[in-house]
Amino acid sequence: MGRSRYVITEPDKAHFLTCTVTDWLPLFTRPALVDILFASWRYQQANQGLKLFGYVIMENHLHYVAQAPDLAKCVQTFKSYTARQILDYLTQQGGEATLRQVRVGKRAHKRDRDHQIWQEGSHAELVCSEAVMRQKLEYIHLNPVKRGYVDVPEHWRYSSARTCTGQGGLIEIDRWR
Repeated sequence: MGRSRYVITEPDKAHFLTCTVTDWLPLFTRPALVDILFASWRYQQANQGLKLFGYVIMENHLHYVAQAPDLAKCVQTFKSYTARQILDYLTQQGGEATLRQVRVGKRAHKRDRDHQIWQEGSHAELVCSEAVMRQKLEYIHLNPVKRGYVDVPEHWRYSSARTCTGQGGLIEIDRWR
C-alpha cells in the first residue's frame, strides 16, 4: 500500500499520528530525550495553535492525536526540531554508538544531512467522529499495556492516560469538541 493513503488530508482537522525512530532504536528510554519532545509540543501549543488531544511516548515511537491550523507544517517542524535537539544531546553526552546507528539508518536520498532520527511519514489518519477519537485514544493509552510494560494505562508516565483519568500529566491536553 502506498504512503499516499496516510497523508494529512484536512490540515486544520484532528489526525492520529505516529512518529517512529529510524530502525526502531530505543531513544526514549532516556528521560532527557523525552523532555525534548514535550518541550517541542509545549512550544507548538503556545505558538503554533497545536491542540494535543492525547499521546503516548514509547521507547522507539510515539502516537498522538493533534490538530492545528496547519498540522502538516506542525508535524514537519516537530520532527525537524526534535531531531536536531536529539542529535545535539547525543553529541554533547558522548552518544557515539547511537549517532553511528542513526547515521547508518539514514535514507540514501537524504543528502542534506548525516543522520536521520525519524522515519519518513507520520501515518496520519483523519479523526472524523467522536467514535474514532475514542478508538484512537484507547489505542494510544493501551499501547504500553499491550507491550507488557504496565498493567493499567495511567501507570505509564509518558501518556495522556493519566490526565484523562483526572490525575496530573506531564503536558496539558485539550478536550475534543
